Amino acid sequence: MVANLVELNGTPASPEIFVRPGTIARGLGRAYGDAAQIGGGRVVTQPDDVSSSTLQGGVLSAGGGVSLDSILSSYVPRGWFVPVTPGTRYVSVGGAIAADIHGKNHHLEGTFTNHVESFDLLTPAGEKRVSRDGDPDLFWATAGGMGLTGVITRASFKMIPVESAYMKVETRRLENLDELMATMVGSDHKFRYSVAWIDCLARGRSMGRSVLTRGDHARLADLGGTLAGDPLHYQARPVASAPPWLPGGLLNTTSVRLFNEMWFRKAPRLREGEIQKIPTFFHPLDGVAGWNRIYGPRGFLQYQFVLPDGEEEALRRILEQIASAQVPSFLAVLKRFGDANPGLLSFPRPGWTLALDIPVGSPRLFGLLERLDRQVLEASGRLYLAKDSRAKAETIAAMYPRLGELAAIKAKVDPEGLIKSDLSRRLGIL
Repeated sequence: MVANLVELNGTPASPEIFVRPGTIARGLGRAYGDAAQIGGGRVVTQPDDVSSSTLQGGVLSAGGGVSLDSILSSYVPRGWFVPVTPGTRYVSVGGAIAADIHGKNHHLEGTFTNHVESFDLLTPAGEKRVSRDGDPDLFWATAGGMGLTGVITRASFKMIPVESAYMKVETRRLENLDELMATMVGSDHKFRYSVAWIDCLARGRSMGRSVLTRGDHARLADLGGTLAGDPLHYQARPVASAPPWLPGGLLNTTSVRLFNEMWFRKAPRLREGEIQKIPTFFHPLDGVAGWNRIYGPRGFLQYQFVLPDGEEEALRRILEQIASAQVPSFLAVLKRFGDANPGLLSFPRPGWTLALDIPVGSPRLFGLLERLDRQVLEASGRLYLAKDSRAKAETIAAMYPRLGELAAIKAKVDPEGLIKSDLSRRLGIL
């Protein structure tokens, strides 16, 4: 497998890839922080080659570098869909396991690793097949372990059979946070996929006003006209492109408030049975090449946390503080999480998760986020490591109390501590 690994500069990795001062694997670079970089060390990648994948009995075996984009393009036309996808399809199989990604269906079907049967893991101690039954400790240390146990070179996971390349979608406009939470708690179980966009600048009676989108894979009986003639036709490509350079400050409180007002008002109070393409429903931002450029040269950060059930008032207080600080979030989404899995660093747990994309530049931003960190911790919540770029080591240690277990398991496959990243250094993990 080492022959398939390359360094970030494109040169083949040597057989002795694990050398001081450190090595870390990188998928497709969609983590928002420093999980897949190592200053002074070596970053290795794998090819996105779906041709070596095999599907047997609904279980797909694919290389660690293969992207969900390639899998969807190859297998949706054959009637199969990935078990879990985040908001972008440009995620590798290895990265999906290392970050234990979640999607719009976590409330019913859990994370990506919940559907993984086994994976091949390359470590300083050698390469081995790791299964949930054969080596559960290493399996669940790797799930969400941010690449710190080794390089996932291949994995086998269950796929979802589908009758079409389309989704049957319900869209509902809700006036405030109370309406949104009551609707999600009361009926999310009826939908395989569910996600809510929230206006984080709205205040007062409108605080938490939102657009809730839910759905499931469309069946043949749901399609009509030309769609029924070729139900598994799947094509995913950008339909627009952001300019190569945009000025800083384009996304500010005024522009985001105007956008939020427009987006909320254009949404229907209730629309049922709408047929959408898979990319439209799951990966709208992938439809705009270079969408991140709209944030300007300073860029943005993403802040995502989960709060357990019973901490709804904490969620309300956090939204109130975000609205009061007038820190604009161009994209803010709320989802329900279902049961947690045994992953030592897996992020989801039963409750509410809010993800915010926030432009960098406001002098109030980092002070606000530190206050939110404390409130999330006080409510027994946690931050998502795949999205984090600025949390303190003591904060993460309190949010993830099983770090010691991870260190003990890692010591068996990496006794010299050769696998590390800038994230692990910053947070004092291992």
